[in-house]
Amino acid sequence: MSTLQLKPLQPFAAEATGIDLREPLTLHQRKAVEDAMDQHAVLIFRNQPLTQSQQIAFAKSLGPLDMGLRKLKGGPHRLEFAELADISNVKVDGEVADRQHAKIVGNVANQLWHSDSSFQKPRAKYSMLSAVTVPDFGGETEFADLRMAWDELPHWRQLQVQDLNAIHYALHSRFLLGDTQYTEEQRNAIPPAIWPLVQTDPRSGRKILFVGIHACEIEGMTLAEGRMLLLDLMEHATQREFVYQHRWQEGDLVMWDNTATLHRGRWFDFGVRRELRRATTEEVVV
Repeated sequence: MSTLQLKPLQPFAAEATGIDLREPLTLHQRKAVEDAMDQHAVLIFRNQPLTQSQQIAFAKSLGPLDMGLRKLKGGPHRLEFAELADISNVKVDGEVADRQHAKIVGNVANQLWHSDSSFQKPRAKYSMLSAVTVPDFGGETEFADLRMAWDELPHWRQLQVQDLNAIHYALHSRFLLGDTQYTEEQRNAIPPAIWPLVQTDPRSGRKILFVGIHACEIEGMTLAEGRMLLLDLMEHATQREFVYQHRWQEGDLVMWDNTATLHRGRWFDFGVRRELRRATTEEVVV
């Protein structure tokens, strides 16, 4: 039986080898992946080019699938499964989108620090992003460890935020970028979700500073003061010493825990084809 092997990467991720993600996971392999995620929060599987069906099967073995913003936008989809998010600059017709296309707004929004689907309940747990076509330059993905962020938060700040709740709204990040062309029905399609700023991971027991760009308000604070606090906390959480940067190779599968990390894409030339696809599981609260 193939066994998961891990090579730790700085400051918290790990490169994972020893199992073939194209094959169904055994119970032992599934537990090994989940235990590794508890420790590292980001796993990098190199040279694992998955078909869409294989990616869906791998994701489903780890939990129910999340639709994210697909529930809000709907519309034409060029991938085989609606549960796969098309993280690309490619239109439904297969051509690279021009800069005015809505696909490009999505690519820009991905460059803001966020955790997938923090704007809903249940939120996202694991995301699995597969690289199909990557540019020669740019387009890296960065991950920030929210556990390390809590550990290094000054004690006075820990006391300040430990009992506060943040309101997360699906379209907050889009509004920041001037993407406001939504109907009232779309704006209300995903009601805001409220999450404690400070959480304890039920599996690892580690505390987490749960921030991100979808957080738009703090309960009980004025809008201005709450947003300033959220900006300060995000600046703290995304310091370079808490960040792992992944340089993509075609065939990579990168998996991360949305309840313990933030991530963002980095700049690339939107005129150069870039295709990744993401499957995401929902958090299951026991």
